[in-house]
Amino acid sequence: MMGWLPVTLLAVPLLGALLLLVAPAALRPALPLYGQAVSGLALALAVVMVAVFDYGRSAAPQYTVDLPWIPGLGLRFHLGVDGISLPLVALTALLTFLCFLYLGWGRGRGPGRLMGTRPRALVFTLLVLEVGMVGTFLALDLLLFFVFFEIVLIPMYFLIAVWGGKGRRGAATKFILYTLLGSVVMLVGLLFIWSQTDTLDIVALARAHGAGMSRGAQIVAFAAVGLGLAVKTPMWPLHTWLPDAHTEAPTAGSVLLAGVLLKMGTYGFARIAIPILPEGAVAAAPWLGALAVVGVVYGALACLAQRDLKRMIAYSSVGHMGFVLLGFATLTTVGVNGALFANVAHGLITGLLFFLAGSIKDRYGTADMPSLGGGMLATLPHLGAVLTFASIASLGLPGLAGFWGEMLALLGAFRPGDGLPRGLFLTYMVIGGLGAVLTAAYFLVMLSRVTHGRPSRPGPALVGAGATVGAAGGPGESTGGSVGGPGESTGGSVGGPGESTRGPAGDAGGPAGGAGGPEERAGGEIAAMGDDPRAEGTAGSGGHEPGGHEPGAGGGPPRDIQPYEMVAWVPLIVLILLFGLWPGLLLSLTTPAVQTLLGALS
Repeated sequence: MMGWLPVTLLAVPLLGALLLLVAPAALRPALPLYGQAVSGLALALAVVMVAVFDYGRSAAPQYTVDLPWIPGLGLRFHLGVDGISLPLVALTALLTFLCFLYLGWGRGRGPGRLMGTRPRALVFTLLVLEVGMVGTFLALDLLLFFVFFEIVLIPMYFLIAVWGGKGRRGAATKFILYTLLGSVVMLVGLLFIWSQTDTLDIVALARAHGAGMSRGAQIVAFAAVGLGLAVKTPMWPLHTWLPDAHTEAPTAGSVLLAGVLLKMGTYGFARIAIPILPEGAVAAAPWLGALAVVGVVYGALACLAQRDLKRMIAYSSVGHMGFVLLGFATLTTVGVNGALFANVAHGLITGLLFFLAGSIKDRYGTADMPSLGGGMLATLPHLGAVLTFASIASLGLPGLAGFWGEMLALLGAFRPGDGLPRGLFLTYMVIGGLGAVLTAAYFLVMLSRVTHGRPSRPGPALVGAGATVGAAGGPGESTGGSVGGPGESTGGSVGGPGESTRGPAGDAGGPAGGAGGPEERAGGEIAAMGDDPRAEGTAGSGGHEPGGHEPGAGGGPPRDIQPYEMVAWVPLIVLILLFGLWPGLLLSLTTPAVQTLLGALS
């Protein structure tokens, strides 16, 4: 019944991307609306999936499709959703649609803005990325899971390398190298499972709970699969690609990277590693818990040392994902439920935080917290208030979504699963609690720097009052660009790539194809999709997206939160409140699936 739903959910963004290749001229005038329409249709399908899901049997896969894929190898095109994957499918569709809304609304389509720099390539990239993200959560075949897991790497690489900031090329290279090497190790583990069990069917393997595999074989397979998943999560010490990727990615890239791509790693533990390899999970759990709590504390301490707002939020993800991994390591219904809840909560909260960081950087021309001058609640009160809300949600204030996942993960560590050393996990619980305190500390320090106090700099209003500002497209463009674009009169130290005084022809992102421009062609297919060669020089503009202020456009001060920003952020705010006040809405969905997942371990 309704097996067409997951297939259609994959087909809509895929066909939308292919249509951009076959009919570029017809779609070029309406690209922002086209991206919103395609992603909006995918979101509508996800809403239908949530609405008609049978919550009475959330432990069993629903909307299943099981067709021969490569009969000679016994591979099948097997899709479906259960209580574990359904929230992540909905989260993916929602965040993708909100990114298109954020990019396409307002006067954010001129030079220096993402929808003004290779817009067709950008829409194509985001739609292909959505196919890979949704497919990962729908796949019920090990090799199909791996294919979708890998599909996301290429569009995310281009999203960083083409539309990212000044250090985009190095960040994109580090991202692809880390994740590809992790994927190779994971593939070895998946093929080893296939060789031991003679099947790739995730449902059958999970139902068997490791039957047919010796304890030693399960440990080897868990180590290989877990290492590949840990890179994507990312788990300390395999996290070093993440801060650079987040810092250099455009806002839409950061939102999807934090909100969805990191969840693909943790989802793999819940879907594959723990249920299919239970004895391997028991053997690895103490080590997984140790690395998890180190990541919690390390992430918090690293956040305290950061000056850049986006980089601080990136390091906070290392800490939050540490709580998720600690929940999985407990091998209890409470702990795994906490991990899955924290997965969804982190996607909502950190997605909102990166939206806010992008808007702040667009208005001020920098994400350097001391340079922002403080006092945002006085200069931009609504933006400052939403930033405060997102921060206290992320630090785990009771009544907001960030609280329940971390609390349940720590509670699971208080009473871990059978066969696990309770004294050791009590130590993990104490260290994790210290990490929670440090999390509150770095968010409060950030708010004291950014939102509170008396503003110590003239503020973005001075820029909008008629100062000559370089557009994001390159030096020499005096109006219409982002505050932080190259050629900014204040020096443009963090405003974007290619800050230079060489003039338009020699600018790093200019038409002459200097050192920082996408004319160096991060990839032939993406680069070939540029629609206006006069605007291509801005593709490396440091991720300046639509924001509340366009300096020089009207000569007035910047506005506070804009309507299109509010439309993109309100759904996240509502869901953060909803899951914080009514956690049972999500826990009732995941609990039966978790009990089935743990099987003999529960």
